[in-house]
Amino acid sequence: MTSDGPERSHARIGISGPKGSDAEINKQRQGSNTVGSLSGWLREHAELGVVVLLAGSGALVIIDAMTMPVGYTQRGPVGPKAMPLAVGALLLVVAVTLAVDVLRGGRGEAEAGEDIDLATPPEWRTVLLLVGVFVGNIVLIDIVGFPISGALLFWGAAYALGSRHWLRDPLVAVALALVTYVVFVRLLDVPLPGGPLDGMI
Repeated sequence: MTSDGPERSHARIGISGPKGSDAEINKQRQGSNTVGSLSGWLREHAELGVVVLLAGSGALVIIDAMTMPVGYTQRGPVGPKAMPLAVGALLLVVAVTLAVDVLRGGRGEAEAGEDIDLATPPEWRTVLLLVGVFVGNIVLIDIVGFPISGALLFWGAAYALGSRHWLRDPLVAVALALVTYVVFVRLLDVPLPGGPLDGMI
């Protein structure tokens, strides 16, 4: 009797031990499968991130428009809130439409084919030249006016991007700067500094 007791107790321990460990292992596997399936589902529906971004932008635009002070700027039945409210509503509509399409299995197609070598380092010289041109425009615009600083901006950008036509590039840059200045100042009533050419254009 005494010899059977330990064997039976060991047998019971041996039987109950694996069952308990198997149950814990199964629970862990189920948990990992749940996490894996959730991450896999999110990877398959990655476009939902765009949905969240669009919905958040639309809600932010609508909230900002609703808290916009109207005051004396209200003229006629359509006030300054109309356009941002319309844009916010359209963003929400696009977000809902995209969410429905993604949940029904729609997926964005990968871009077919730009020949880009990711191993090629960026051309920092071009980037630095463009940054210098924009900074120079910011510094000079209040001193020499937009027509001159704008012409230097367009010409410098063309040079930084590789154009070396010494006669055509400055002529095109001056024409673009003058046309931009006239459109903003004369047609859109957006004040731009004219510098020494103020009143002459």
